[in-house]
Amino acid sequence: MGFKGNEPTASSNEMNFIGKGTYVEGQIVAESNLRIDGRIKGKVVTKNLLTVGPSGEIDGEVEAKDAVIGGKIKGKIKVTQKLELEARAKLMGDIDTKILIIDEGAIFHGNSVMGEKKPEVGVLIQKNEFKK
Repeated sequence: MGFKGNEPTASSNEMNFIGKGTYVEGQIVAESNLRIDGRIKGKVVTKNLLTVGPSGEIDGEVEAKDAVIGGKIKGKIKVTQKLELEARAKLMGDIDTKILIIDEGAIFHGNSVMGEKKPEVGVLIQKNEFKK
């Protein structure tokens, strides 16, 4: 971990762990990579990679730069870059990501939005002028 001014900055090599057999209720915010092998009930946010191992479970909203899911998630996922659902993954919720990879055997129930940006909805009104 480095420092920027008086605030610590996270290295992309650092990893936070929630181990198997651990249950956390509430919001988790991590600057660096995060691996979950336990159970979380609440919002999970990381500015880097989120890994949910085969025994990992999240019941709540997820936000990450990249994510590799091998466990269970029930809730909305927003990943700014790449989301991978491994063969054992079970996802019940909506996905918003740039790139989505779903391995054979993964279960996904929900809606997905993919790509750079969501299309904007707008109305074009033309002014018609009549001349006599």
